[in-house]
Amino acid sequence: MSRGLFTRVNFLWIILVVSLTIETHRVKCHSCHEVKTAFQVRQIGPLKWVPETPGTDADLQVCKHQGPSCCTRKMEESYQVAVRRETVQNIRSYSFELNYLLLGHATAFQDTFQSLMTFSMTHISSLFESSYSSLSLDASPLITQLFSQLSLYVRGGNASVEASVHRFFDDLFPLVYGRLVNPGVAASLTGERLDCLRMTRQDMNPFGEQPQALARELGAALRAGRALTQALGLGMELMNATDAAVLTRDCSRALARMQYCSHCRGLTLIKPCPGYCLNVLRGCLASLTELNLPWRRHVALLEDLTHAVAGQHSLELALLGVEGKVNDAILLAQLHGPRLAATVDKVCGASTAEAPSSHTPTEGQVSTATATSPPASTPFSESPDVELRGRLAHLRREFVGYIPRYKTFFGALPEMLCEGEMGLEFTCWNGDDVVESYTKKVVGNGVHAQRQNPELKVRGADPALMEVKDRLEQFSQEIEESMPGLGHREAWVETGSGIVEGSGECDDEDGCQGSGDGTAHREGPDVSGGVVQQGSSPGSSLPERPPVVRVRGTSGASAAASPPSLLATLLLMLLLVPQ
Repeated sequence: MSRGLFTRVNFLWIILVVSLTIETHRVKCHSCHEVKTAFQVRQIGPLKWVPETPGTDADLQVCKHQGPSCCTRKMEESYQVAVRRETVQNIRSYSFELNYLLLGHATAFQDTFQSLMTFSMTHISSLFESSYSSLSLDASPLITQLFSQLSLYVRGGNASVEASVHRFFDDLFPLVYGRLVNPGVAASLTGERLDCLRMTRQDMNPFGEQPQALARELGAALRAGRALTQALGLGMELMNATDAAVLTRDCSRALARMQYCSHCRGLTLIKPCPGYCLNVLRGCLASLTELNLPWRRHVALLEDLTHAVAGQHSLELALLGVEGKVNDAILLAQLHGPRLAATVDKVCGASTAEAPSSHTPTEGQVSTATATSPPASTPFSESPDVELRGRLAHLRREFVGYIPRYKTFFGALPEMLCEGEMGLEFTCWNGDDVVESYTKKVVGNGVHAQRQNPELKVRGADPALMEVKDRLEQFSQEIEESMPGLGHREAWVETGSGIVEGSGECDDEDGCQGSGDGTAHREGPDVSGGVVQQGSSPGSSLPERPPVVRVRGTSGASAAASPPSLLATLLLMLLLVPQ
């Protein structure tokens, strides 16, 4: 009897365990616990909106399907808000590094430009204090005004390099004439006579070709610096517009369907199919991907402008050469003092203070007066200068090393966003069900390609992004027209350092500059030890001295003598030929 009772108890126990197991499985299959957990972890909305068990909600508009669902209309709306927020955050996380690169180098380049200008301005001020002390006090505001305008120009402001340079020399001329060329008339240089000297300076041409040469060199060098500043600024505006891009309502619905509609069935771990994700993201980011080609062109332009600014030290040479040009201009005016005084009296009227001729210095007096003047500083002769050159070269190498990595940023953005979302397992989510592969057509980038997008409708391009696109294209066109040869990185061939002789270990990036014989050359009158060399006729513009080019294996004298010797030999042979 006890054995029968024991058998009956075991049988009842087995039935109870099986019943509990079936009930537990049934409860698990019809519970929204995992959906609620995901809803809480991702901070999508209040947990009270998630039902305990699946049900039906006729108001669902995005995540519709046959059968019970763990989603409600409020959850669906929260999913759209959450997925829009997550997508924008992901876009900003990818654009942050590029934006930081542009901002950091824009600031670094501007700081270096300002340091170079301050260094050059200090050199010119020192020149006046040491060599032209009578002009120093009154010339100081002129120097400050000149470099303020140059700085404004580089920063993209409304300023002209040529006008600023000529205004500087216009204002400098009365000081040079009244205190160096003809010091006896300094007291009478007021009112109309002073204005006459300023307005007729370019016609009298007391400074020779130095103002034009300085304006030309500074204009060419600073134009590249200004364009680089504007290009970096436009790039940052583009990044800001990218971060502020608005996702449309259709995009939000498609993203919610891709990311969260699987949760409504309790499938919280399934990933979207790769092709499905690309279709959704390319549709959502159609306006951003339209920026791909203009941005690639802009990156090429940034690289070329960086080379133009820092590759051959043109900016440093131009700024640090201002001192030499100003010094040469003043010396030239002193050299042509007699002719200049006569021209001033004829154009602006003779001075009533004293006879002009009694105060006009002779050429010998000019030579004696300037013999103690230090020569114009040779560029790259002081350690701060070398440090500045190294800074620009370092910025160039660093920027050009990083920026090409982001050339395909806008074209590859949908793929980058899909990398963390796509399912690489045997099954994936296609927006409607769990499948082995996505069978619909995968479209390309751009607004036009979205006409065949099976996942969402793109009604048009974002006007704000299209405005930035137009500005990019217009800027690139203007720069390429004003600075031919830029914007085509594949065709860029960096020129050499211009050094004919010397070791191959020295290049422009290391700060080497000059001719093969180690002598630096610059335009202007021949000044040796501050003494103006005699022999040039008054009023004539002194020609530029050509660079010294030596042929390896021959001396300068023998190379120069070879052509005349050969000609003489040929003439002698012709004379000896019998008639």
